[in-house]
Amino acid sequence: MKVILFANTDWYLYNFRRTLAMSLLRAGYDVLMISPDGPYGSKLRDLGLRWESLPMQRRSLNVLRELTLLMHLFRLLQREQPALVHGFTIKCAVYGSLAAKMASIPARINAVAGMGYVFTSRQLKARMLRPVVRGLLRLALGGEQARLILQNSDDVKLFRQAALVDPSHIRLIRGSGVDCTSFAVASARQPRDGSTRVLLASRILWDKGVGEYVAALRQLRAQGYTVHAMLAGAPDPGNPAAVPEQIIQGWVDEGLVTWLGHVDDMMALLGSVDIVVLPSYREGLPKSLVEAAACGLPLVTTDVPGCREVVSDGIDGLLVPVRDSEAIAQAIRRLLDDPALARRLGEAARIKAQTYFDERIVIERTLAVYAELCGPCQVGRVRRYG
Repeated sequence: MKVILFANTDWYLYNFRRTLAMSLLRAGYDVLMISPDGPYGSKLRDLGLRWESLPMQRRSLNVLRELTLLMHLFRLLQREQPALVHGFTIKCAVYGSLAAKMASIPARINAVAGMGYVFTSRQLKARMLRPVVRGLLRLALGGEQARLILQNSDDVKLFRQAALVDPSHIRLIRGSGVDCTSFAVASARQPRDGSTRVLLASRILWDKGVGEYVAALRQLRAQGYTVHAMLAGAPDPGNPAAVPEQIIQGWVDEGLVTWLGHVDDMMALLGSVDIVVLPSYREGLPKSLVEAAACGLPLVTTDVPGCREVVSDGIDGLLVPVRDSEAIAQAIRRLLDDPALARRLGEAARIKAQTYFDERIVIERTLAVYAELCGPCQVGRVRRYG
C-alpha cells in the first residue's frame, strides 16, 4: 500500500517526519516523500527513503505558478496511484487535497501544525488572505475519506467553531514525537560550566517571539543579571515573518546573544544549557520545547495555543503573556534566583514529555489513523530511528 508524505520543505520532512516514514516502511507501506528541492532530500535518500522535489515556492501568489504546481501534483498522483496522501502545513494540505480529489485518490490525511503566517500575522497581506484560505480549507478538507490531524486542543476547538471540517473527522495527535530516552541520556552526559546558559531554539521569525526574547535580555542586563544567552536557528527566507540577518547580527554586536545558526545536533546543544525559552505567538506543538522537556530543562514559554499544551504554569514550566518582554525577563529571573524551583520544573517537564510526547505514542496514533482509512497494513512494532 503506497502513501505520499507532502511538506513545504525537505528540512521539515527530515527533521519532523523521517521517523514516521521509517515506521511506515516497517509497517508494510510503500512511502514517497515530496517537497520543494533542498539539501535534506539527499539525506532522506541516504536513509533508504524515496524522495522527489516539486516546483513549489512557499510565498508565491502567482496564479500561473500555483496552477502549474497543482497540475504537477495531479500528474504525480496519477502516476503513483497512492492509497493515501498525507499533507503537512496549510498550503500542502490545500494543494495535496485538491490534487488528490482531481486524481481520485481515495484517502487524505492533513496535519496542520499551527495556523501559520496567514492566521497569526497582523500584516495586511495576511489579513486579506484569511477568507481565501478559509474557503480553500473547507473545499480541501471535506470528504468521508479525509482526516484532519491537529496538534493541540485550542486548534481543535478553532476548527470546530469555524466549521472548516466535519468535527468527527478531526484527530488530536500531540506533535511529531521526540525520542525522549535519547534526549534525556544526552542531557545527562553533558557537564555544565559556571555560567547560566539560556537558549531560544527556533526558526528566526518575529512570531516566534525573538524580538521579545532579545528585549528581555536587555532588561536582565540592565538589572545586573549575567547570563550566556543563545539563539539557535536560521531565518526562514520562505516566511514573511523572517528576521533580517543584519538585525540578528546587530544583537550579536550588542553582546546580547550568541547566534549559533542552524544546529543539527540538538541533543548536544540542549545538554549544554540550563534554561529554554520560546515566547512564540502561536504554535501547533513546538518540538523544541518537547526536546528540552525530555532533557529535564526548565521551560519559559507563552500562554498561547501549542505552547500551553507542553507547559502548565508553575507545574512543569513557566507561562508568560504573549508579546511581553518584561514578563519573560521576570520568569528567567525567577529561575535564576531559585535553582530548586528550576530543578523541580525540569524534572516535571521530563515526566510529562515521556508520558505524552514520546515518538512511539505519536507514531502509533498516526498509524491508527492510516488504518482507519486504508485498513491494516501488516502493522509491526514501532522502532526508533535516528
